[in-house]
Amino acid sequence: MNVKVNKKAAQKIKNGYPLLVEQDLIGKFPDNTLVTLVNEANQPLATAYLSKQNKGIGWVLTTKNEKIDQMFYANQLQKAKNKRANYFADETTNAFRVLNGEGDYLPGLTIDYYNGYAVFSWYNDFILSQKALILQAFLQVYPDILGVYEKIRFKSDIANYESAHIHGNKASEPWIVKENGVNYATYLDEGLMTGIFLDQKNVRGALVDGLAVGKSVLNTFSYTGAFSVAAAFGGALETTSVDLANRSIDKTKEQFLVNGLDVDAQKIYAMDVFNYFNYAKKKELSYDLIVLDPPSFARNKKKIFTVEKNYGELIEASVDILNDQGTIIASTNAANLSTKKFKAIVTESLKNKKVQFAIERQEQLPADFRVAPEFLEGDYLKVLFIKVKK
Repeated sequence: MNVKVNKKAAQKIKNGYPLLVEQDLIGKFPDNTLVTLVNEANQPLATAYLSKQNKGIGWVLTTKNEKIDQMFYANQLQKAKNKRANYFADETTNAFRVLNGEGDYLPGLTIDYYNGYAVFSWYNDFILSQKALILQAFLQVYPDILGVYEKIRFKSDIANYESAHIHGNKASEPWIVKENGVNYATYLDEGLMTGIFLDQKNVRGALVDGLAVGKSVLNTFSYTGAFSVAAAFGGALETTSVDLANRSIDKTKEQFLVNGLDVDAQKIYAMDVFNYFNYAKKKELSYDLIVLDPPSFARNKKKIFTVEKNYGELIEASVDILNDQGTIIASTNAANLSTKKFKAIVTESLKNKKVQFAIERQEQLPADFRVAPEFLEGDYLKVLFIKVKK
């Protein structure tokens, strides 16, 4: 089926921009189907699929004259695999992303590798409807895979579950993966989360490689304590992990245990982070390094947290319990916030505290989370390493 796009959209497609929004299309259009995009002169531009999602209404798959079949998917997966040869050769890391959606020119799907197992994440109904073809293509490219799981990361019309095992063996629980030489306990079929966010490997790597040595570390919004374990593994004097969820206590303890680290030497709290800041201030506790990696949106009984409105409060509260010449790792995965805006929020808050500071390092997505040069907004992660002189 042909679907006509306007002149502006036609130029974007020629420039390689993959995302389609409703304003790009002329006239009525279908949903959850492959289409041929044509310009106003009815000349073909690309093969795309239309499927409503949180980002626009569809994606361009190819501007070449290609059939969208198992061979097409296998080719995309093989190209993505080839680009990650260094990760497969790295004996210190066996958990990483092997397909990053539009960054690997297969939008709507990500695939993560967990020490021999794969976890597919689907983001719209069309790409989910292609599961049989894509799975067979994946097995063609990864014949030695031990098993495959899937996550449904959107409200689907064709799947009413979040997570499932779909092929091969099931992983033992916990399934131990390695990153930068550190072990992490993961659970591949426990809801949408696995226990580790693979996009933060470079930040954890910095903690392992010396940033935390001899330092007291506070890890806020700590989830399963991955930053804390990386810091302890990298020689931190002590770590403190704080997360609102009660389950974070046992999950964090487990991460230390699978590395043979002394759990009793660590402090782990199930507590609202802002309440912990107040507690630490009253108890005159202070830290050499504070990690701030909140969710983009969070709600508790008393407060709604958003990065744009409330991140500055986190920075200011951190300064109050940060030692002189201490470091703040300020991180966000808020895709709707530019690096420039995030940096402005952070620096303005530090100026409000009347401290001297320097941004010594910046991180974005690691190389396995490939970003297409034609779609730079896909690089959602923003991390600042800030040295503060009080």
